[in-house]
Amino acid sequence: MTDTTANTADAAVTRRSLLRRRAIWIVAILFIVGLVAWGIYWLVYARFFVSTDDAYVGGYVVSVTAREPGIVLAIRADDTQIVKKGDVLVEFDPSSADIALAAAKADLARTVRQVRGLYARADSAQSQIAQARTQLATAEGNYDRRRKAGAGAVSAEDLAHAADALRVARAAFDTVRHQRAEIEAQIEGPDLAHNPDVLAAAARLRAAILVRDHMTLYAPADGVIAQRSVQVGTQVAPGTPLMAVVPLYSLWVDANFKEVQLADIRVGQPVTVTTDTYGSGVVFHGHVAGFSPGTGNAFALLPPQNATGNWIKIVQRLPVRIALDHPQELKDHPLRVGLSTIVSVDVSDTSGSLMRSTVKTDLRDRTDETRKARSDAMIAQIIAANAGGTATGSTATGNTRVTQ
Repeated sequence: MTDTTANTADAAVTRRSLLRRRAIWIVAILFIVGLVAWGIYWLVYARFFVSTDDAYVGGYVVSVTAREPGIVLAIRADDTQIVKKGDVLVEFDPSSADIALAAAKADLARTVRQVRGLYARADSAQSQIAQARTQLATAEGNYDRRRKAGAGAVSAEDLAHAADALRVARAAFDTVRHQRAEIEAQIEGPDLAHNPDVLAAAARLRAAILVRDHMTLYAPADGVIAQRSVQVGTQVAPGTPLMAVVPLYSLWVDANFKEVQLADIRVGQPVTVTTDTYGSGVVFHGHVAGFSPGTGNAFALLPPQNATGNWIKIVQRLPVRIALDHPQELKDHPLRVGLSTIVSVDVSDTSGSLMRSTVKTDLRDRTDETRKARSDAMIAQIIAANAGGTATGSTATGNTRVTQ
């Protein structure tokens, strides 16, 4: 009975030992197979990708500031509100600006009429010159006839009177000529609209139009309102930040790669981006747009000083700008500035450049061009209404200097 029990126990131990060795072999084989599979996967696919989770969404934060002093009359947008480019954001009390604009219009009209009067005086001076020339010619003829007359034919007193009349006529002619030259100097130019006084008055009107337009602030781009700090009735000074507009369809990703990961990264390589917000099921596509000229530490307020006795080498990270290629992806799954992302760069093609090519970014606001066109139209209308027939400066003596 005892031998049977012992044999049974030995058989069980042997069976367990065989199972254990078999399990160990299976695990070892699976590990080797997995290692080989991972090696093949790395050689064929994984080694061509570089990734980091130290990446964050970036975007423009367009600050909306007061450009003129004024009292806030109305606020048309609030935080988290979506606005379109050109939407009214803030309105200021325009009373003072309207008064200044009306005064500038009147000043331009008065200046145009004054210059118009100079053109009329120039025509009158030309007529006076013609009259003075005729009188001078008459005085010269009288003096010459008396001087050439025979002795005793003309008295000395009569000759002296003729000489005095000649001097008076010559002085009158010179006076009229100088007056004409003075007037001509004030109206010299291609036309009335380019007269210096008119141009100065037009510049003052442009300045008044500019101030009046600044009484209304518009959205500079499509986006979402953030950081609104202004309240109705507040007296603000020029340059005071009122709110910000964040264009959510013009975003990018700043990925901070370790310096040991940068060897194969090139401008233009395709990139996939996933976010913690939407998970791995939502993938954004983009490309490498460029590299920062320095690491994060290089631009720190207090850069590290490594020339010390106790120095520990720390792997640095370089910001790499990732441009998102498909606006529709952003519309379907909006991102927010500062969100964490995971970036993976396909480095299989290393033929690209290590430096971004020269690209000029145009972020100009076209509002100034519209305002200039409107100002030009208003100035031309005022000049035409007050210039009469001298708007083109086409008087007969417009720019002709008269000499003896």
